[in-house]
Amino acid sequence: MILIIDDDIAVRTSLGLLLKQAGYKTEAADGPETAMNILAGQKPEVIILDMNFSNKISGEEGLQLLSEIKKTYADLPVILITAWGSIDLAVKGMRAGAADFLTKPWDNNQVLKAVETSLSLSHKKSAKADQRINRQELEKEFNFEKLIGRDPQFLAVIETASRVSSTDASILITGESGTGKELIAEAVHENSLRRNNPFIKVNMGGISTALFESEMFGHKKGAFTDARYDRTGRFETAHTGTIFLDEIGDLDLNSQVKLLRILQERKFEVLGSNETKTVDFRLICATNRDLESLAAQNKFREDLFYRINLITLKLPALRERPDDIPLLINHFVQNMKTIYGRDSLSVSKEALNWLKNQTWPGNIRELKNVVERTVLVSNKNILDTSDFSEQLLRAPVPSEKKKLPAVGSMTLEEIEKSMIQKAFEFHNANISKIARSLGLSRPALYRRMEKYGISE
Repeated sequence: MILIIDDDIAVRTSLGLLLKQAGYKTEAADGPETAMNILAGQKPEVIILDMNFSNKISGEEGLQLLSEIKKTYADLPVILITAWGSIDLAVKGMRAGAADFLTKPWDNNQVLKAVETSLSLSHKKSAKADQRINRQELEKEFNFEKLIGRDPQFLAVIETASRVSSTDASILITGESGTGKELIAEAVHENSLRRNNPFIKVNMGGISTALFESEMFGHKKGAFTDARYDRTGRFETAHTGTIFLDEIGDLDLNSQVKLLRILQERKFEVLGSNETKTVDFRLICATNRDLESLAAQNKFREDLFYRINLITLKLPALRERPDDIPLLINHFVQNMKTIYGRDSLSVSKEALNWLKNQTWPGNIRELKNVVERTVLVSNKNILDTSDFSEQLLRAPVPSEKKKLPAVGSMTLEEIEKSMIQKAFEFHNANISKIARSLGLSRPALYRRMEKYGISE
């Protein structure tokens, strides 16, 4: 049963009719008192809650009711309804434990998808609550042969991914650079109901503000000076499939506003056209940055943050799962046997143990690169510690004069500029090493170089 709580009879009636036509049983309440009486007698599977009652626009009554519901029914999914101009209310509601939010006027398909997703996540969570995570059991229902590892932290991520893959829930994948966020996104798509439809990958750190609309929404010929032909945007290309927005934390605030609209409404206009298009997609984002901290600094929109992280998957760093390092190395070596035609290739136990004890700041990406370089350089069939150590030479520890200056009264921009300049000096202007050491993509680094007037 789905409980609709709204003091507007028109809203209750239209939502009730929509849900009944979709096969759901519904109950309706015109206010907090009626809602709590219904909850005392029966527990709905989902609640749709309007934020405003008695012609008030503050939303405080709705937030208070949400709080009361969550105190008694912590696991009960609550979907909020609010006006577009009151998104801040929805953000407060998400902080208080709401599962999702819709804006008025709503789209019927979005309402049904929000309900379906909330129901699916709730049922899957209940079914898995008391089960221990087991790789073999997960493999029976989830195809993730590209994801190597048996570490409990890593398996917990896979288990959550397996639960949400068949839903349309938006997913935020976090973790350091090189931890395999893109592989997780691909695995979720490949095990979703959209698996036979497009999987579109977009590096948000490489898209400038000026090109955002053209890249994401497309443009018509003649829309701007260099628009010599029509271009289909990434969202339209992803229609009926999945769109993966990598490095979402590097997106500028102006572009974030435009992104929020299409995520909310699933509608957009092609640049140079007045026609509004509707698109259907599943959203997966990834970042190596702390979006919550950025939101607190007003560098990332809080409403966008809550829109993209219905489900969060936090990937552990490789140093936090050392027992998986030998598994990964053997996996890479097996692949390279075929690629390079070296059937007798293997790694000694001593080398595996030595590699297991390294810190791997670049995580899986760095490990794979070191293994491949070693295979290419060494003629041995059994690779030992000395072979790998030659490829893992670390830069010397910076001298005192190369230490970062004390921040003192420096602004954040001054600190960032200083960090980049010091990284240039330390890494002898090697762009790849500079970007990796600063936790940035190459496009993101180039954008900051342009911003601060730093040349190669």
